Amino acid sequence: MDKFRVQGRTRLSGEVSISGAKNAALPILFAALLAEEPVELQNVPKLKDIDTTIKLLNQLGTKIERNGSVFVDASGVNEFCA
Repeated sequence: MDKFRVQGRTRLSGEVSISGAKNAALPILFAALLAEEPVELQNVPKLKDIDTTIKLLNQLGTKIERNGSVFVDASGVNEFCA
């Protein structure tokens, strides 16, 4: 898996294109917990693993909307214990 190392105090913003594979989507869904703003994920496969992850994120307080794209708003998350 490729990675980016970010150093410095500059805020990150922009878009990154990732394949629609389950193995790419699962860690990205969890990484969306760290975002201060809502995140839009496109090309997320409709699989049981993804649905289970979305249910878990909902239990943590994340608002998730799925209508073509997956929108993740983690602004309501206070703890990372489900």
